[in-house]
Amino acid sequence: MADAIRKPELRLTDGRMRPSGDWTLLALGPHVARLRRELAGAAAVPWDLSALTRLDSFGALLLWRAWGGRRPDGMVLPEAFVVQFDRLAAVSGAPVPRRPPFGPVDALAALGAVVLGLVAHLGDFLALIGRLTLDCLHLLVRPRHWPLKEFSANLFKVGVKAMPVSALVGFLIGVVLSYLSALQLKAFGADIFIVNILGLGIIRELGPVLVSVLVAGRSGSAMTAQLGVMRVTEEVDALTVMGISNYVRLVLPKVMALSVAMPLLVLWTSGVALFGGMVSAELQLGLSYGFFIETLPKVVPPANLFIALGKGAVFGVLIALVACHFGLRVKPNTESLSANTTASVVTSITLVILVDAVFAIATRSIGVPV
Repeated sequence: MADAIRKPELRLTDGRMRPSGDWTLLALGPHVARLRRELAGAAAVPWDLSALTRLDSFGALLLWRAWGGRRPDGMVLPEAFVVQFDRLAAVSGAPVPRRPPFGPVDALAALGAVVLGLVAHLGDFLALIGRLTLDCLHLLVRPRHWPLKEFSANLFKVGVKAMPVSALVGFLIGVVLSYLSALQLKAFGADIFIVNILGLGIIRELGPVLVSVLVAGRSGSAMTAQLGVMRVTEEVDALTVMGISNYVRLVLPKVMALSVAMPLLVLWTSGVALFGGMVSAELQLGLSYGFFIETLPKVVPPANLFIALGKGAVFGVLIALVACHFGLRVKPNTESLSANTTASVVTSITLVILVDAVFAIATRSIGVPV
């Protein structure tokens, strides 16, 4: 049975300061504030530590700081406690290393590290695309080896399960956009043009980008985390040992599923967002649902719908590739898992916005009503 904890005390007896009891972290916890007050100004008094029953590094440090970082003269110190204070003396006497100032060479080195990191990421990303291309060519002559079960499972997770949240966000975005547009259009008597704004804005731009951001934060992070956990638990290595291609079983189904699910999610979210805008337009401007539905195909050319579906497919492939790229780079520790999951989401959203800008420039003269 463990010995009982002795309460730490500090008394001045016969002109000497005599600490007693257990001066350990466990025993000192409730009394540390009181003892610090009693220790203040007691460094000049001779000390006798023979009544101490236990002393750990925390208790020794508490006394050492009260002594001003040195042993008092004429101190009675039992042999069992000498090592504690010798270590503190060695640490206190060592000079504290000072970090050199940040100079031009350090800035150049930091820039070089960033550039080399980007080059390494780009190389690994291109290697991932090349490996998937070779695997697809290999599977074309072996149709039975296509990972259809994995594809259907991923399609359900990234597509069907994402429909409620995408519908909710799309509906609210449609309502807000319609409400803000109605405030300005009503002032100029241009109420009917709200159909043009909602149709082009939601179908061509907001729908694909909004769904991509949602999927990157929801499904992309989940893909990275899944692959990262498999790296940590060595499941990826186990598949390699068994002769199973990691890219065919883990990466390819995710890319296929997102490339198919994203256009459908874009169509679903855009439709719900237009419905939300339609409801808000009817409440704010008094535009009937029939007028909205009849006018929409006239002011929004069908080419915009094909552009949106094309954006969805491209964004889906990019999000899946980025998520798998960072998932396969996870090292076997939790810090790397969290860092790569965060980097996956940020990189996916940034890449989606950049590619959307390229789409906007490339299709600037397509689907725009004259």
